[in-house]
Amino acid sequence: MKKFLSLAGVLSLLAAAPALAAPDSADRPLAIAIHGGAGTIEKSKMTPEREEAYRAKLREALDRGYGVLEQGGSSLDAVIAAINILEDSPLFNAGRGAVYTYDGTHELDASLMDGRTRAAGAVAGVKRVRNPIDLARLVMEDSPFVMLAGEGAEEFARSRGVEMVDNALFDTDHRREQLDKAKKKLQREEAQERDYQAAVEGLPVPFRTGTVGAVALDREGNIAAGTSTGGMTAKRYGRIGDSPVIGAGTFADNNSCAVSATGHGEYFIRYNVAADICARVQYQGRSVNEAAGEVINGVLKPVGGTGGVIVLDAAGNMALVFNTKGMYRGSRSSGQPARIAIFRE
Repeated sequence: MKKFLSLAGVLSLLAAAPALAAPDSADRPLAIAIHGGAGTIEKSKMTPEREEAYRAKLREALDRGYGVLEQGGSSLDAVIAAINILEDSPLFNAGRGAVYTYDGTHELDASLMDGRTRAAGAVAGVKRVRNPIDLARLVMEDSPFVMLAGEGAEEFARSRGVEMVDNALFDTDHRREQLDKAKKKLQREEAQERDYQAAVEGLPVPFRTGTVGAVALDREGNIAAGTSTGGMTAKRYGRIGDSPVIGAGTFADNNSCAVSATGHGEYFIRYNVAADICARVQYQGRSVNEAAGEVINGVLKPVGGTGGVIVLDAAGNMALVFNTKGMYRGSRSSGQPARIAIFRE
């Protein structure tokens, strides 16, 4: 005769069985990638001293961000910590090293996105905020909006106690030289009856690119992305590129990936680059490297779009892809040493 356990007996056996251990967050991977802009970056045109300065600052930013992750900080905290280092350096086109507008001032843009909730914050055209990425976070966490621009963004910043700085803080000699060269070329092109759009398109790549950004994965399995820039040399009419545009220059979703872009912003906006890469990962099953390559080299390059991206998914897989001669970049993950690169290697 078959014997059957009573309900009480089944419950008793279940209670005696060893509990399944929950995944320990300490065993989850950590990862971060950063960039400092893409463009015509050639080793033959860079002194050893300047190359070392770039590598040292990239490493400092990478180590700062990864250190936040190691201490249990969030991916958002790590992204901002890394970007702050790059914003405070005159080497990069963001914050302290921002390029000049046509009128000789600086207008800064930044954005941030949380892959856990898809919350986002962005600012555009701010002139008196030392670290625009910090203000983007305030917009995300302390306002009902996603993007604020110009004087309104600065009014919001003051209302939240953000220190206002003089726009001259962002002045640097080498950016002034770039402006002078760009204006001469633009004026010469316009004098030859070429329209302004054609003149801008004719500027060398370094005048149309330059951004900093970071993507990170924390111990909770959450990813985030952030981007900050001074925009395009000699930009006019309140021009805004892709860096503060969610889906174009920045995107993050735990279900797909986190992206920070750098390049000719108009193309990144028109082709919705950051979101397109993540859509390919989520809906087509592409790896981050495949998706980034398809968009940067297969979509953008044929139409003249120059630049690159750093991409990271929630498993810690990374891709640093660009279609220019170089991109200032770095990456580090659990069990892997930090890697800093500038040229196409």
